[in-house]
Amino acid sequence: MTQTMQADSRMPLVSDRYRWGQIAIGVVCMVMIANLQYGWTFFVPEINKEFGWGRSEIQWAFTLFVLFETWLVPVEGWFVDKYGPKVVIIFGGVLCALGWVVNSMADTMFLLIVGQVLAGIGAGAVYGTCVANALKWFPDRRGLASGLTAAGFGAGSALTVWPIQATIANFGFQNAFLYFGLGQGIIIIILAFFLFAPEEGQVPEPVNKGPILQSRRQFTPSEVLKHPIFWLMYVMFVAVGAGGLVVTANLAPMAKDLGVADIPMWLGIPALTLAATIDRVLNGVTRPICGWISDKIGRENTMFICFALEAIGIYLLYLYAHVPAMFVLLSGVVFFAWGEIYSLFPSTCTDTFGSKYAATNSGLLYTAKGTAALLVPSGTALAASGNWDNVFIIGVVLNAVAAVLAIAVLKPWRAGIIRRSEAADLQAA
Repeated sequence: MTQTMQADSRMPLVSDRYRWGQIAIGVVCMVMIANLQYGWTFFVPEINKEFGWGRSEIQWAFTLFVLFETWLVPVEGWFVDKYGPKVVIIFGGVLCALGWVVNSMADTMFLLIVGQVLAGIGAGAVYGTCVANALKWFPDRRGLASGLTAAGFGAGSALTVWPIQATIANFGFQNAFLYFGLGQGIIIIILAFFLFAPEEGQVPEPVNKGPILQSRRQFTPSEVLKHPIFWLMYVMFVAVGAGGLVVTANLAPMAKDLGVADIPMWLGIPALTLAATIDRVLNGVTRPICGWISDKIGRENTMFICFALEAIGIYLLYLYAHVPAMFVLLSGVVFFAWGEIYSLFPSTCTDTFGSKYAATNSGLLYTAKGTAALLVPSGTALAASGNWDNVFIIGVVLNAVAAVLAIAVLKPWRAGIIRRSEAADLQAA
Protein backbone atom coordinates (compact mmCIF):
# COMPACT_ATOMS: atom_id res chain seq x y z
CA MET A 1 0.00 0.00 0.00
CA THR A 2 2.79 2.41 0.96
CA GLN A 3 4.72 1.61 -2.23
CA THR A 4 1.59 2.25 -4.31
CA MET A 5 1.06 5.64 -2.68
CA GLN A 6 4.71 6.56 -3.28
CA ALA A 7 4.44 5.52 -6.93
CA ASP A 8 1.24 7.57 -7.35
CA SER A 9 2.93 10.65 -5.85
CA ARG A 10 5.65 10.64 -8.49
CA MET A 11 5.31 13.19 -11.26
CA PRO A 12 5.37 12.02 -14.92
CA LEU A 13 8.51 12.53 -17.00
CA VAL A 14 8.64 15.99 -18.55
CA SER A 15 9.56 16.60 -22.19
CA ASP A 16 13.13 17.29 -23.26
CA ARG A 17 11.89 20.64 -24.60
CA TYR A 18 10.84 21.68 -21.09
CA ARG A 19 14.15 20.52 -19.61
CA TRP A 20 16.13 22.43 -22.24
CA GLY A 21 13.98 25.47 -21.52
CA GLN A 22 15.11 25.38 -17.90
CA ILE A 23 18.72 25.15 -19.07
CA ALA A 24 18.22 28.14 -21.38
CA ILE A 25 16.90 30.30 -18.53
CA GLY A 26 19.88 29.31 -16.41
CA VAL A 27 22.29 30.16 -19.22
CA VAL A 28 20.89 33.69 -19.61
CA CYS A 29 21.15 34.23 -15.84
CA MET A 30 24.79 33.13 -16.02
CA VAL A 31 25.47 35.54 -18.90
CA MET A 32 24.18 38.35 -16.68
CA ILE A 33 26.75 37.64 -13.94
CA ALA A 34 29.70 36.97 -16.26
CA ASN A 35 30.98 40.57 -16.27
CA LEU A 36 31.25 40.59 -12.50
CA GLN A 37 34.31 38.35 -12.86
CA TYR A 38 35.51 38.55 -16.45
CA GLY A 39 34.90 42.26 -16.97
CA TRP A 40 36.87 43.20 -13.86
CA THR A 41 40.25 43.31 -15.63
CA PHE A 42 39.13 46.36 -17.68
CA PHE A 43 38.36 48.35 -14.53
CA VAL A 44 41.68 47.67 -12.77
CA PRO A 45 43.87 50.11 -14.79
CA GLU A 46 41.20 52.84 -14.54
CA ILE A 47 40.79 52.42 -10.78
CA ASN A 48 44.58 52.48 -10.42
CA LYS A 49 44.80 55.66 -12.50
CA GLU A 50 41.93 57.41 -10.69
CA PHE A 51 42.92 56.69 -7.09
CA GLY A 52 46.56 55.60 -7.25
CA TRP A 53 45.93 52.34 -5.39
CA GLY A 54 48.41 49.57 -6.19
CA ARG A 55 47.47 46.63 -8.39
CA SER A 56 47.90 44.08 -5.63
CA GLU A 57 45.70 46.18 -3.34
CA ILE A 58 42.99 46.47 -5.98
CA GLN A 59 43.17 42.74 -6.71
CA TRP A 60 42.36 42.02 -3.07
CA ALA A 61 38.92 43.39 -3.88
CA PHE A 62 38.71 40.85 -6.72
CA THR A 63 39.89 38.08 -4.40
CA LEU A 64 37.20 38.95 -1.86
CA PHE A 65 34.62 38.96 -4.66
CA VAL A 66 35.61 35.39 -5.58
CA LEU A 67 35.75 34.28 -1.94
CA PHE A 68 32.22 35.49 -1.22
CA GLU A 69 31.06 34.21 -4.62
CA THR A 70 32.24 30.70 -3.77
CA TRP A 71 32.42 30.12 -0.01
CA LEU A 72 28.77 30.99 0.59
CA VAL A 73 27.48 28.79 -2.25
CA PRO A 74 26.94 25.77 0.08
CA VAL A 75 24.67 27.93 2.27
CA GLU A 76 22.82 29.24 -0.77
CA GLY A 77 22.70 25.68 -2.11
CA TRP A 78 21.01 24.51 1.08
CA PHE A 79 18.27 27.09 0.50
CA VAL A 80 17.94 25.89 -3.13
CA ASP A 81 17.65 22.23 -2.07
CA LYS A 82 15.04 23.15 0.55
CA TYR A 83 13.01 25.99 -1.00
CA GLY A 84 13.72 25.86 -4.74
CA PRO A 85 15.69 28.16 -7.08
CA LYS A 86 13.38 31.19 -7.46
CA VAL A 87 13.95 32.94 -4.13
CA VAL A 88 17.73 32.41 -4.27
CA ILE A 89 17.98 33.79 -7.83
CA ILE A 90 15.97 36.92 -6.88
CA PHE A 91 18.25 37.43 -3.87
CA GLY A 92 21.30 37.04 -6.12
CA GLY A 93 20.01 39.47 -8.76
CA VAL A 94 19.39 42.19 -6.18
CA LEU A 95 22.91 41.86 -4.72
CA CYS A 96 24.58 41.72 -8.16
CA ALA A 97 23.00 45.05 -9.05
CA LEU A 98 23.68 46.59 -5.65
CA GLY A 99 27.34 45.51 -5.68
CA TRP A 100 28.19 47.34 -8.91
CA VAL A 101 26.11 50.36 -7.90
CA VAL A 102 28.31 50.61 -4.77
CA ASN A 103 31.40 50.18 -6.97
CA SER A 104 30.23 53.12 -9.09
CA MET A 105 30.27 55.36 -6.00
CA ALA A 106 33.37 53.92 -4.32
CA ASP A 107 36.05 56.52 -3.62
CA THR A 108 37.78 54.51 -0.88
CA MET A 109 39.23 51.02 -0.88
CA PHE A 110 36.74 50.04 1.82
CA LEU A 111 33.73 50.94 -0.34
CA LEU A 112 35.20 49.12 -3.35
CA ILE A 113 35.59 46.01 -1.21
CA VAL A 114 32.01 46.34 0.09
CA GLY A 115 30.75 46.52 -3.49
CA GLN A 116 32.79 43.49 -4.52
CA VAL A 117 31.60 41.47 -1.53
CA LEU A 118 27.94 42.22 -2.31
CA ALA A 119 28.47 41.36 -5.98
CA GLY A 120 30.28 38.17 -4.99
CA ILE A 121 27.45 36.96 -2.76
CA GLY A 122 24.93 37.71 -5.52
CA ALA A 123 26.99 36.03 -8.25
CA GLY A 124 27.48 32.94 -6.09
CA ALA A 125 23.75 32.65 -5.44
CA VAL A 126 22.98 32.79 -9.17
CA TYR A 127 25.88 30.56 -10.25
CA GLY A 128 25.38 27.83 -7.67
CA THR A 129 21.62 27.71 -8.26
CA CYS A 130 21.80 27.53 -12.05
CA VAL A 131 24.50 24.83 -12.18
CA ALA A 132 22.81 22.71 -9.52
CA ASN A 133 19.47 23.03 -11.32
CA ALA A 134 21.08 21.82 -14.55
CA LEU A 135 22.59 18.82 -12.74
CA LYS A 136 19.16 17.91 -11.34
CA TRP A 137 17.27 18.28 -14.65
CA PHE A 138 19.75 16.18 -16.66
CA PRO A 139 21.06 13.14 -14.74
CA ASP A 140 21.36 11.45 -18.15
CA ARG A 141 23.58 14.21 -19.63
CA ARG A 142 25.13 15.97 -16.66
CA GLY A 143 28.36 16.93 -18.38
CA LEU A 144 26.62 18.65 -21.28
CA ALA A 145 23.92 20.30 -19.14
CA SER A 146 26.31 21.70 -16.54
CA GLY A 147 28.73 22.67 -19.31
CA LEU A 148 26.12 24.65 -21.24
CA THR A 149 25.04 26.43 -18.05
CA ALA A 150 28.61 27.23 -17.02
CA ALA A 151 29.29 28.40 -20.59
CA GLY A 152 26.97 31.32 -19.99
CA PHE A 153 29.32 32.48 -17.25
CA GLY A 154 32.49 31.80 -19.23
CA ALA A 155 31.46 33.22 -22.61
CA GLY A 156 28.73 35.65 -21.61
CA SER A 157 31.09 38.52 -21.05
CA ALA A 158 32.44 38.20 -24.61
CA LEU A 159 29.29 39.98 -25.77
CA THR A 160 30.12 43.03 -23.68
CA VAL A 161 33.93 43.32 -23.97
CA TRP A 162 33.66 46.17 -26.45
CA PRO A 163 30.59 47.85 -24.91
CA ILE A 164 32.23 47.92 -21.47
CA GLN A 165 35.50 49.25 -22.88
CA ALA A 166 33.60 51.90 -24.87
CA THR A 167 31.52 52.91 -21.83
CA ILE A 168 34.66 53.21 -19.70
CA ALA A 169 36.45 55.23 -22.39
CA ASN A 170 33.54 57.59 -23.14
CA PHE A 171 31.67 57.87 -19.84
CA GLY A 172 34.13 56.69 -17.17
CA PHE A 173 34.42 53.43 -15.27
CA GLN A 174 31.95 54.62 -12.60
CA ASN A 175 29.13 54.85 -15.16
CA ALA A 176 30.10 51.47 -16.59
CA PHE A 177 29.70 49.94 -13.13
CA LEU A 178 26.33 51.68 -12.66
CA TYR A 179 24.65 50.96 -16.00
CA PHE A 180 25.81 47.39 -16.43
CA GLY A 181 25.17 46.57 -12.78
CA LEU A 182 21.55 47.73 -12.86
CA GLY A 183 20.81 46.17 -16.25
CA GLN A 184 22.23 42.77 -15.36
CA GLY A 185 20.51 42.63 -11.98
CA ILE A 186 17.06 43.52 -13.33
CA ILE A 187 17.20 40.78 -16.01
CA ILE A 188 18.21 38.15 -13.42
CA ILE A 189 15.27 39.09 -11.17
CA ILE A 190 12.77 38.80 -14.04
CA LEU A 191 14.10 35.38 -15.14
CA ALA A 192 13.94 34.02 -11.59
CA PHE A 193 10.15 33.70 -11.87
CA PHE A 194 10.51 31.15 -14.69
CA LEU A 195 13.09 28.83 -13.07
CA PHE A 196 11.93 25.63 -11.32
CA ALA A 197 13.47 22.52 -9.76
CA PRO A 198 12.38 19.04 -10.97
CA GLU A 199 9.87 17.06 -8.93
CA GLU A 200 10.41 13.36 -8.21
CA GLY A 201 9.74 11.33 -11.35
CA GLN A 202 10.07 14.23 -13.80
CA VAL A 203 13.62 13.26 -14.86
CA PRO A 204 15.27 9.92 -15.76
CA GLU A 205 16.93 7.78 -13.09
CA PRO A 206 20.77 7.83 -12.92
CA VAL A 207 22.43 4.95 -14.75
CA ASN A 208 25.83 3.33 -15.06
CA LYS A 209 26.73 2.77 -18.70
CA GLY A 210 29.99 2.89 -20.58
CA PRO A 211 32.52 5.20 -18.92
CA ILE A 212 29.91 7.06 -16.85
CA LEU A 213 29.56 5.86 -13.25
CA GLN A 214 26.75 7.38 -11.18
CA SER A 215 25.90 6.60 -7.59
CA ARG A 216 22.28 5.93 -6.64
CA ARG A 217 23.09 6.66 -3.03
CA GLN A 218 22.29 10.21 -1.92
CA PHE A 219 25.17 11.43 0.24
CA THR A 220 24.35 14.19 2.71
CA PRO A 221 26.66 17.23 2.84
CA SER A 222 28.07 16.08 6.20
CA GLU A 223 28.97 12.70 4.65
CA VAL A 224 30.58 14.39 1.66
CA LEU A 225 32.82 16.55 3.85
CA LYS A 226 34.07 13.45 5.65
CA HIS A 227 34.87 11.59 2.46
CA PRO A 228 38.56 11.81 1.40
CA ILE A 229 37.78 11.64 -2.33
CA PHE A 230 35.93 14.94 -2.00
CA TRP A 231 39.14 16.53 -0.73
CA LEU A 232 41.13 15.04 -3.60
CA MET A 233 38.74 16.72 -6.04
CA TYR A 234 39.01 19.91 -3.99
CA VAL A 235 42.82 19.99 -4.25
CA MET A 236 42.66 19.33 -8.00
CA PHE A 237 40.09 22.10 -8.44
CA VAL A 238 42.34 24.58 -6.60
CA ALA A 239 45.42 23.55 -8.59
CA VAL A 240 43.80 24.12 -11.98
CA GLY A 241 41.62 27.07 -10.95
CA ALA A 242 44.46 29.15 -9.49
CA GLY A 243 46.32 29.63 -12.77
CA GLY A 244 43.15 30.54 -14.65
CA LEU A 245 42.06 33.09 -12.06
CA VAL A 246 45.47 34.76 -12.00
CA VAL A 247 45.35 35.22 -15.78
CA THR A 248 41.68 36.31 -15.68
CA ALA A 249 42.33 39.00 -13.08
CA ASN A 250 45.56 40.21 -14.66
CA LEU A 251 45.09 39.86 -18.41
CA ALA A 252 45.14 43.64 -19.02
CA PRO A 253 48.12 44.38 -16.70
CA MET A 254 49.94 41.34 -18.11
CA ALA A 255 49.45 42.53 -21.70
CA LYS A 256 50.70 46.01 -20.78
CA ASP A 257 53.78 44.63 -18.97
CA LEU A 258 54.60 42.44 -21.97
CA GLY A 259 54.20 45.40 -24.32
CA VAL A 260 51.52 43.82 -26.51
CA ALA A 261 48.30 45.42 -25.22
CA ASP A 262 47.83 48.14 -27.85
CA ILE A 263 49.49 46.51 -30.86
CA PRO A 264 46.96 46.25 -33.75
CA MET A 265 46.03 42.73 -34.77
CA TRP A 266 43.24 41.32 -36.96
CA LEU A 267 41.14 44.16 -38.48
CA GLY A 268 43.23 46.60 -36.49
CA ILE A 269 41.81 45.39 -33.17
CA PRO A 270 44.34 45.88 -30.31
CA ALA A 271 45.88 42.62 -29.07
CA LEU A 272 44.38 42.96 -25.57
CA THR A 273 40.84 43.55 -26.85
CA LEU A 274 41.10 40.68 -29.33
CA ALA A 275 42.59 38.34 -26.71
CA ALA A 276 39.93 39.24 -24.14
CA THR A 277 37.12 38.57 -26.63
CA ILE A 278 38.54 35.26 -27.88
CA ASP A 279 39.45 34.14 -24.36
CA ARG A 280 35.92 34.61 -23.09
CA VAL A 281 34.39 32.80 -26.05
CA LEU A 282 36.76 29.85 -25.67
CA ASN A 283 36.34 29.84 -21.89
CA GLY A 284 32.61 29.42 -22.45
CA VAL A 285 32.71 27.05 -25.43
CA THR A 286 34.99 24.60 -23.62
CA ARG A 287 32.41 23.95 -20.90
CA PRO A 288 29.69 22.28 -22.99
CA ILE A 289 32.23 20.72 -25.37
CA CYS A 290 34.26 19.11 -22.60
CA GLY A 291 31.10 18.29 -20.67
CA TRP A 292 29.73 16.49 -23.74
CA ILE A 293 33.07 14.70 -24.27
CA SER A 294 33.08 13.62 -20.62
CA ASP A 295 29.61 12.09 -21.13
CA LYS A 296 31.20 9.98 -23.89
CA ILE A 297 34.69 9.08 -22.62
CA GLY A 298 34.41 9.66 -18.85
CA ARG A 299 35.04 12.57 -16.50
CA GLU A 300 38.59 11.69 -15.43
CA ASN A 301 39.83 10.95 -18.96
CA THR A 302 38.58 14.37 -20.06
CA MET A 303 40.22 16.01 -17.05
CA PHE A 304 43.57 14.44 -17.93
CA ILE A 305 43.44 15.72 -21.51
CA CYS A 306 42.39 19.25 -20.55
CA PHE A 307 44.75 19.69 -17.60
CA ALA A 308 47.69 18.46 -19.69
CA LEU A 309 46.71 20.90 -22.46
CA GLU A 310 46.56 23.70 -19.88
CA ALA A 311 50.09 22.89 -18.66
CA ILE A 312 51.40 22.94 -22.25
CA GLY A 313 49.56 26.17 -23.05
CA ILE A 314 50.95 28.00 -20.01
CA TYR A 315 54.47 26.77 -20.77
CA LEU A 316 54.24 28.09 -24.34
CA LEU A 317 52.86 31.36 -22.97
CA TYR A 318 55.96 31.53 -20.75
CA LEU A 319 58.11 31.18 -23.87
CA TYR A 320 56.24 33.36 -26.38
CA ALA A 321 53.84 35.73 -24.55
CA HIS A 322 55.89 38.75 -25.69
CA VAL A 323 54.85 38.07 -29.32
CA PRO A 324 51.43 39.73 -29.88
CA ALA A 325 49.96 36.99 -32.09
CA MET A 326 51.18 34.27 -29.71
CA PHE A 327 49.79 36.16 -26.71
CA VAL A 328 46.34 36.19 -28.32
CA LEU A 329 46.53 32.55 -29.44
CA LEU A 330 48.03 31.05 -26.28
CA SER A 331 45.91 33.00 -23.83
CA GLY A 332 42.97 31.51 -25.73
CA VAL A 333 44.41 28.01 -25.23
CA VAL A 334 44.82 28.69 -21.50
CA PHE A 335 41.23 29.91 -21.13
CA PHE A 336 39.93 26.95 -23.15
CA ALA A 337 41.83 24.38 -21.10
CA TRP A 338 40.90 25.65 -17.63
CA GLY A 339 37.29 26.73 -18.14
CA GLU A 340 36.06 23.13 -18.34
CA ILE A 341 36.60 22.60 -14.60
CA TYR A 342 33.27 24.36 -14.07
CA SER A 343 31.44 21.57 -15.92
CA LEU A 344 33.63 18.56 -15.09
CA PHE A 345 33.90 18.96 -11.32
CA PRO A 346 30.18 19.63 -10.60
CA SER A 347 29.13 16.67 -12.77
CA THR A 348 31.79 14.41 -11.22
CA CYS A 349 30.71 15.46 -7.73
CA THR A 350 27.03 14.75 -8.46
CA ASP A 351 27.84 11.45 -10.19
CA THR A 352 29.72 10.41 -7.06
CA PHE A 353 27.46 11.71 -4.30
CA GLY A 354 23.96 11.79 -5.88
CA SER A 355 21.61 14.57 -7.01
CA LYS A 356 19.30 15.01 -4.00
CA TYR A 357 21.72 17.45 -2.33
CA ALA A 358 23.43 18.50 -5.58
CA ALA A 359 23.18 22.25 -4.90
CA THR A 360 24.83 21.95 -1.48
CA ASN A 361 27.40 19.29 -2.36
CA SER A 362 28.54 20.84 -5.64
CA GLY A 363 28.55 24.18 -3.79
CA LEU A 364 30.94 22.75 -1.21
CA LEU A 365 33.29 21.74 -4.03
CA TYR A 366 32.86 25.11 -5.74
CA THR A 367 34.39 26.81 -2.70
CA ALA A 368 37.70 25.56 -4.10
CA LYS A 369 37.47 28.44 -6.55
CA GLY A 370 37.53 30.82 -3.58
CA THR A 371 40.55 29.05 -2.14
CA ALA A 372 42.28 29.36 -5.51
CA ALA A 373 41.43 33.07 -5.57
CA LEU A 374 43.57 33.55 -2.47
CA LEU A 375 46.54 32.95 -4.74
CA VAL A 376 45.62 35.82 -7.10
CA PRO A 377 47.25 38.61 -5.02
CA SER A 378 50.33 36.42 -4.56
CA GLY A 379 50.54 35.85 -8.30
CA THR A 380 50.14 39.57 -8.90
CA ALA A 381 52.84 40.31 -6.34
CA LEU A 382 55.23 37.80 -7.99
CA ALA A 383 54.94 39.87 -11.16
CA ALA A 384 55.20 43.27 -9.45
CA SER A 385 58.34 44.03 -11.46
CA GLY A 386 56.52 43.25 -14.72
CA ASN A 387 58.09 39.79 -15.11
CA TRP A 388 55.48 36.99 -15.25
CA ASP A 389 57.86 34.04 -15.70
CA ASN A 390 57.51 32.63 -12.16
CA VAL A 391 53.72 32.82 -12.35
CA PHE A 392 53.74 30.83 -15.60
CA ILE A 393 56.08 28.13 -14.27
CA ILE A 394 53.99 27.59 -11.12
CA GLY A 395 50.89 27.26 -13.31
CA VAL A 396 52.58 24.59 -15.45
CA VAL A 397 53.48 22.50 -12.41
CA LEU A 398 50.04 22.73 -10.78
CA ASN A 399 48.22 21.66 -13.94
CA ALA A 400 50.60 18.80 -14.68
CA VAL A 401 50.12 17.41 -11.16
CA ALA A 402 46.32 17.70 -11.46
CA ALA A 403 46.39 15.81 -14.79
CA VAL A 404 48.27 12.89 -13.24
CA LEU A 405 45.98 12.81 -10.19
CA ALA A 406 42.88 12.66 -12.42
CA ILE A 407 43.90 9.56 -14.35
CA ALA A 408 46.03 7.72 -11.78
CA VAL A 409 44.17 8.36 -8.51
CA LEU A 410 40.69 9.86 -8.94
CA LYS A 411 39.51 7.50 -11.70
CA PRO A 412 40.14 4.13 -9.99
CA TRP A 413 39.20 5.44 -6.55
CA ARG A 414 35.84 6.82 -7.64
CA ALA A 415 34.97 3.65 -9.58
CA GLY A 416 35.65 1.57 -6.47
CA ILE A 417 33.43 3.78 -4.31
CA ILE A 418 30.47 3.49 -6.68
CA ARG A 419 30.88 -0.28 -7.09
CA ARG A 420 30.91 -0.77 -3.33
CA SER A 421 27.87 1.48 -2.95
CA GLU A 422 25.96 -0.60 -5.52
CA ALA A 423 26.99 -3.84 -3.86
CA ALA A 424 25.75 -2.54 -0.49
CA ASP A 425 22.40 -1.57 -2.05
CA LEU A 426 21.98 -5.02 -3.62
CA GLN A 427 22.85 -6.72 -0.35
CA ALA A 428 20.32 -4.59 1.52
CA ALA A 429 17.65 -5.38 -1.09
